[in-house]
Amino acid sequence: MEKPVRIAFVITELEFGGAERCLANLVSRLDRKQFDPIVCSLKPRPIENKDSLVRQIENAAIPVHFLNLRSPLNFVSGMQHLKILLRQHQAEVVQTFLFHANVLGAFAASSAGISKIFSGIRVADPAWWRMRLERYALRRAQKIVCVSQSVADQVRSRGNYPSSKLCVIPNGVELKDSSSEVSIDLARLGLPDDRRFLVCVGRLHKQKGFDWLLELAPRMLQCLPGHDIAIVGEGPELAALEAIAARLAIRSRVHFLGWRPDVPELMRAAEVLLLPSRWEGMPNVLIEAMSLGTPVVATSVEGVDEVLGPLAKTEAVSPGNATAFIEAVCRVVRSPELREQLSRENRIRVQREFSLKGMIDSYEQLYLN
Repeated sequence: MEKPVRIAFVITELEFGGAERCLANLVSRLDRKQFDPIVCSLKPRPIENKDSLVRQIENAAIPVHFLNLRSPLNFVSGMQHLKILLRQHQAEVVQTFLFHANVLGAFAASSAGISKIFSGIRVADPAWWRMRLERYALRRAQKIVCVSQSVADQVRSRGNYPSSKLCVIPNGVELKDSSSEVSIDLARLGLPDDRRFLVCVGRLHKQKGFDWLLELAPRMLQCLPGHDIAIVGEGPELAALEAIAARLAIRSRVHFLGWRPDVPELMRAAEVLLLPSRWEGMPNVLIEAMSLGTPVVATSVEGVDEVLGPLAKTEAVSPGNATAFIEAVCRVVRSPELREQLSRENRIRVQREFSLKGMIDSYEQLYLN
């Protein structure tokens, strides 16, 4: 019997996010008869109430190492530390996730003499300098895994990568039994329990378009007098977003909930998930919402139309088209029949196209070829 392939997964950090969750689900469900994995995070271990993904990995008896890097100035020492870990594990395969891990991981793996290097590009980042640096580092990669065809197309055109080096493996989620739905106490979150709400989930960053959403929110909320907006997430734009809500006199109807461990329950309780992003790769929160049966209204940025498929004609609008976005939200919210239809069809599409098993099978085949 052949020994399991020793594989190291390298990621920038392990706080809760789409890429981080993808890695945790992948590594903890790998066939251990075929693979012997470890995980390396460039950043320190998350604080106790935000380390659920780390605990998921550790509960699967997989070692997790933290390089504790806090600055780009630590690049060289971090690369040396990672190279030592790769050699100690006798890694035969390295899979990296996210920009910083892609760059540092490719250099460290190559320096350690590892030829089977797989990198993961998960967002269509418009920053030219990141694209150039990543392209230089990823010359060492055997394959570059793109999370959507949209990302692969951008990487090929802007990054000048050969098509033979690119492959697409979409995110996958586990479809939960809708009968196991857990109710959530809205009052405990500071949400009025006599109102209905729309939810946004994501890092409070320009990429996610929450500032754009708030600018059009007065018209949307006028159309929906019984609804509020709940924004879940942390990030550098919190103060600016709160200031926009105050300036537009909608602060009482926009609730900033911060980071939450109970996002699935919040999405189930919401009538619609709003995704106003300026750019994406394949938004995991979109697939999660669909798997829970929550209707969505999204901007049709990278990966969104691929996830929604035929449902995009109802649940996606052109980026920046405020009028179309408002009309789509109001149309879905005002029609219980449409919400029920979208809920059912969203779940079916996720089950068919974005299963967790399908994602894991694709990665395993990549590593074994």
